[in-house]
Order: sequence, then structure tokens, then C-alpha cells
Amino acid sequence: MVYTMAPLRQQRISLLAAPCLGLTFVFWFNTLMVTSFAELERFEHPPKDDGSLSLLVIGDWGRNGRYNQSKVALQMGRIGEKLDIDFIISTGDNFYENGLKGVNDPTFEKSFTNIYTAKSLHKQWYSILGNHDYRGDAEAQLSPLLRKIDSRWLCLRSFILNAETAEFFFVDTTPFVDSYFVETDHTYDWRGVSPRLTYLANLLKDLEITLRESTAKWKIVVGHHAIRSAGHHGDTSELIQNLLPLLEAHDVDLYINGHDHSLEHIKSSDSAIQFLTSGAGSKAWRGDVKENTGNNGATMKFFYDGQGFMSLQLNRADAEFVFYDVFGQVLHTWKVSKHAYASI
Repeated sequence: MVYTMAPLRQQRISLLAAPCLGLTFVFWFNTLMVTSFAELERFEHPPKDDGSLSLLVIGDWGRNGRYNQSKVALQMGRIGEKLDIDFIISTGDNFYENGLKGVNDPTFEKSFTNIYTAKSLHKQWYSILGNHDYRGDAEAQLSPLLRKIDSRWLCLRSFILNAETAEFFFVDTTPFVDSYFVETDHTYDWRGVSPRLTYLANLLKDLEITLRESTAKWKIVVGHHAIRSAGHHGDTSELIQNLLPLLEAHDVDLYINGHDHSLEHIKSSDSAIQFLTSGAGSKAWRGDVKENTGNNGATMKFFYDGQGFMSLQLNRADAEFVFYDVFGQVLHTWKVSKHAYASI
């Protein structure tokens, strides 16, 4: 197998697997050869007795309750109780504007523990980092010490969540974006990421293996940055070049992200992938929408520029995702089966 990664800051990586080496991969960085045996950390979250799953997805939220964060949290609690959710996914940008300052930063409790107080939200939160989280002490959010403050919190750069009926692949997308490595307006905590090319090559290799070996009925990839979006930031070219081919090659069903402060559903024209943006957990960008999504091999099914969140319900045959606004009103519903796609 040969996997070629698109240019990142004018450098190129080729990912090679020698059959005689099994799962040993060789990385070439110009003239430097590095071998890696890293694997993504895996967590198990059993579904309900009937094999079904129910969860909420929220992104771009941590503002001490401001910008309607508290109102969104209230409706999440109500919908979470109604759906008897199993867990919550956070798509990143967990704490604004610049992440956490450390494990003792009171922002963690002010923006998380004291906001999402409903009984139904006292389930496991599976979280990844966004670009704003990297502007602070990124490793603080990954620290197990935060779980001593609030046991719901679990945040890693990239990991796998096996829920039997579905397998979730959480991908650290921020290091893919070239502009963060050259901009001067902000500083980023790249500890654990440098050297960047090695980190990304290892991540893509590990993701390719786990996607290929997955036997789950539903394969769902979660990242902070959008692959396809009609919002303020729009498509992420680095992910289109480097991540999307893996998703298409291994029959991923859903790609879920935040980053754009909107709720979106975009359907791929080239594969079965549904692109879902849930990044409206607090501050939203009214009227900031691009109109040319259909020119990129994708079709816009839904866009909302206010605050809200998303639910996802799955069984072995069908999946249904629903977008809600800040008042808990249903904005858009879509049902997917393994063989057909239909909107309500």
C-alpha cells in the first residue's frame, strides 16, 4: 500500500507499508527515515441492551455561559432526557478565547461544570481540541487531573470510541492547518505535536489502519475543522487533500465537526458521507454563509446561523440526526440507512 500525503508547507510525505513488515510503517521526510508503532487509544462505551445509541453533539461553546451558552445547555438537558442519551461529543473549541491556562484554571468549572448541570448531561463527554484550545495550555485539557474536578470530562488529541453499533474516530485536525504555523497574531501550544510532519504521518497511518480494520455498522469520524462547510471558514483544503480520501476509501458514513459557528448538513456527491457541522454552542455568526458549496462535489441540505446543537440516534440499520435551535425547536431531521438516504 502506498499513501501519499498532500503538501503541507511545501513539504511532502509518503507513507509506505512493506508487506513483510506487517503493520510496521516507514516514513520518509526528505532523507530522514522514521519508524512508528503508535496506536490510537481506544475506549469502549457499550450501547443500550437493544444495540441502539443516542447522543448529543455540541461544539465551540466555552464562554462562561455567555452568548446563549447557558440557554443551549438548558435545551441540551431537556432533549438529552427525552432521548435517554448515552454520552455527549464535543467537537472542540471548548474554552474561549485561548483555551485553559492550566489544570487549575477556574474557566473549566465556569464554562463546563457549572453550565451543563442537567441530570441527563451527567454522562461521559468525549472531547477533542480545537484551534482556540491550542492557543492556551493544550495539555491541560488532556490531563487526567481535570477528571478529578469533573469525572465527565475526557479529552484527547485523537482516539477511538467503540460503541459496538458504531465506531467513532476522533481526529486532531488543528495541526493539519498550515496557517496556524505561520500567523503572528496568536501563539499555539504545539507540545506533543512537533515535529509536525511526523505527527501527522503517524496520525494518518493509525487512522487508516483502524478504519480498514473496523467492523462496525457505522463509521463516524469527528474532527474540529470542517471538510465541507458553507460557514465563515468554509472548506478546509488540507483536510480535503489529506483526510477525505481516507474517509471515502473506507466507507465512512458521517464526518462531524465544529469550527464554523453554525449548524450544517452537507451531502457528498461523490460518496455516502454526510458532513455535519455542530459548532453553535455559544457565539454564532449571523448571515455569514457561502453560496457555492454545490461546486465542490457536495450538496447543501441545511444551514442555520444561530445557536444550537445536534442529536444522533443509531441502531444497526438506521441513523437519524436532528438539529435543534436555542429554544429546543427542531430545525432539520435526516434519516440514513445503510442502503438509502431520505430526508424528513
